[in-house]
Amino acid sequence: MMLSRKSVELLAPAGTWDALVADVESGADAVYLGGKHFNMRMHEGDFNFTDEQLKEAIDYCHAHGVRLYITLNNLISDEELPALKTYLAYLETIRPDAILVQDFAVLELVHEMGITIPLHTSVMMNTHNEHAIEKLKEYGITRIVVGREMTLSELTNFRAKTGIEVEYFMHGDMCVSESGQCIHSGVVFGQSGNRGRCLKPCRWAYDLVDETTGERVDEGSAGPYKLALKDMCMYRAIPQLIQAGVFSFKIEGRMRPAPFLRRIVSTYRAAIDAYIADPTGYTTDEAGWKKLYDNRARDFTTTFAFGQPTAKDIGFTGEREPRFFSDAVKEAGFQDDILKQERAIDKPFDAHPRLSVRVATPAAAKAAIEHGADAVYVGGEAFRPNRPWTLTDYQDVLATADGRAKVVLQTPRTTMRRECGELEQFFTGLTNWERQPDGILVSNLGALKLAKTLTELPVQADVSFNLFNHLAARFLKENGLTMACASLELSFEQLREIVESSELPIEVIIHGSYESMICDHDFIGMNVKYNELDNPELLDRHFALKDRAGELHRLRIDQFGRTHIYFANDLCLYPYLAKMGGIASYRIEAQDYDADLTATVTWMYRKALNELAAGREVMAFDDQMFEMVKGMTPRALGIGTFRFRESRNSI
Repeated sequence: MMLSRKSVELLAPAGTWDALVADVESGADAVYLGGKHFNMRMHEGDFNFTDEQLKEAIDYCHAHGVRLYITLNNLISDEELPALKTYLAYLETIRPDAILVQDFAVLELVHEMGITIPLHTSVMMNTHNEHAIEKLKEYGITRIVVGREMTLSELTNFRAKTGIEVEYFMHGDMCVSESGQCIHSGVVFGQSGNRGRCLKPCRWAYDLVDETTGERVDEGSAGPYKLALKDMCMYRAIPQLIQAGVFSFKIEGRMRPAPFLRRIVSTYRAAIDAYIADPTGYTTDEAGWKKLYDNRARDFTTTFAFGQPTAKDIGFTGEREPRFFSDAVKEAGFQDDILKQERAIDKPFDAHPRLSVRVATPAAAKAAIEHGADAVYVGGEAFRPNRPWTLTDYQDVLATADGRAKVVLQTPRTTMRRECGELEQFFTGLTNWERQPDGILVSNLGALKLAKTLTELPVQADVSFNLFNHLAARFLKENGLTMACASLELSFEQLREIVESSELPIEVIIHGSYESMICDHDFIGMNVKYNELDNPELLDRHFALKDRAGELHRLRIDQFGRTHIYFANDLCLYPYLAKMGGIASYRIEAQDYDADLTATVTWMYRKALNELAAGREVMAFDDQMFEMVKGMTPRALGIGTFRFRESRNSI
């Protein structure tokens, strides 16, 4: 690869005009910034740019030969769509060099309105496989900001197979969760990290405990800040970044002051230029490194660039944490004053409401079918000590269902190279099955493309698609999906708007245990003596993170080594079902339930939905059965984000 100044782009952040000027004067090739609405930095303060300032910023950058990208990269609710249309029309007149997007609604509106601005995917779209990239290219996406969990070798593969421009975070604050897959702040505080208002529960202090006994098991660990990832710094790996085919080197920090950014941008500018001028003679400028290191906020890490992070990449002590955005709090129980006042969804119950159950084992699947489930979701991640589903397991459940219930195959939430290879073989082999499944539940655009290409089965969208408005639902319908699950961060009012206006049938999770984050980190191995070559059975025990409010967040390890962090409370909307007519599928998350609890919960909701469908609302709620379920469930129950009037918006 022959290098020139145009081979790579140094991309700098700006939250204020002073920061913008500092970026340009320090040698940035491009700057990214946000307006006062619709971006991932919506915290209060004098940050972001008014509409008039956006035009001035574009003119200023272009006058200095610098590109300017505008972040429109958060999830958007239905009540915000009119303002979004107005904003997009304005951006078309002032002509930024690109806009960064997360929500599928933006792709819909860009097409509908004839917007001609180039589109880049935000890291929040969680793009992590080549099949997703090929799907996005169909919508005019010219650049992807890849997931933070990608290694440089995987990036090289992306570039070679798809030809798309790759943008990569190489300096600054990093999320410990997979991008777009953390809903902790949104559910607990009503301020969604996917909507630019994250209050960073990952920066809380936690103890690692045995889930069953509550005993601490981390006495020898380096400190309580188990999830506090250090700041990314790729300064010492400039050659590896460039040779991996990364085009845009992205600095995080739209909340940072101008002097801080000036120092970072100028230091990276000098290093990139030095490497391009003389690759074989390049060495790290130690004076530049010292300038970065001595003025760092947190300590540094290279996260996943060269492999999975370890304990050295976590700031366990918290001593270099520049700011704590929130403290641990008790999760919502049945604080339902707001929910009780909400208008019911203006749609009737179907004659036979569809009840779906996501299960962990064949025994739980059979229990759900025998107690009234219309569909069971099987496969996907298996949490230890459970083992992955075998071909025999699927056939056994299909035989049990035998027309009484639909059996839908679930795919993993994350599908990187290994998972995509396994899915290709799995989907291709479906035609040889003695009994055919009834559909596939996919978790990202890549799995969607594989399912539609390799099978003829109906395909549904899982909750990981972060469905937040009816235009995103339209996007999914246009791509051949038959149903989509609504985001767990929606308030009831926002959910009602989608159900009433969506062209695509909407599934809603009404009960069960659900993840707050999905992480590609081995938190247990970082805190206890564990080596998979010596004592792999340790991960068959169940551990939890205990926060300072006393809440236990269970850790579940899947067959791919990912850690799923759960909320302390299980969701339960049983007392409020009468408000929830018109939903295409009422879903129970029973993946952390045994067969007995799965059976009882399934029957409780089956009976209630039958009564509501028959118009007997007064008979739908069975207090005795409800008390039985509460007694059987090992955790408290609550209403999650439905305690809030809205998931706090962007306008």
